[in-house]
Amino acid sequence: MLIEIIEPSFVFTDDRGTLVQLVRDGYKQFNIITSKENVLRGNHYHKLNKEAFYIIDGEFELHVEKDGVSEDYTFRSGDMFAIPPYVMHSFNFTKPTVLASMYDLGVELADGSKDIYNE
Repeated sequence: MLIEIIEPSFVFTDDRGTLVQLVRDGYKQFNIITSKENVLRGNHYHKLNKEAFYIIDGEFELHVEKDGVSEDYTFRSGDMFAIPPYVMHSFNFTKPTVLASMYDLGVELADGSKDIYNE
């Protein structure tokens, strides 16, 4: 498997609602991404960063590739997964989607460049 299916580190639900703790440590950059339906995004990889995603609402198809191996997944609200370095990833959003994205090191590097490659 090119990606790792993961779970939030803590979930609490009562009659008031739900709290989902995605991680306790291990990530330095946290983003919220919104995407419209029928949009293709990504098509890149990171050399240094492990990136994790939590789908808040919506749905998309994920295509990943590394060393001639490719895999396809469909993710929906509540799913969570991590992509290690050097795995090319592309998202085809099949519904309007909101997701959280976390990098373990951060995509902006000290020299001003970014750990994003599509070569």
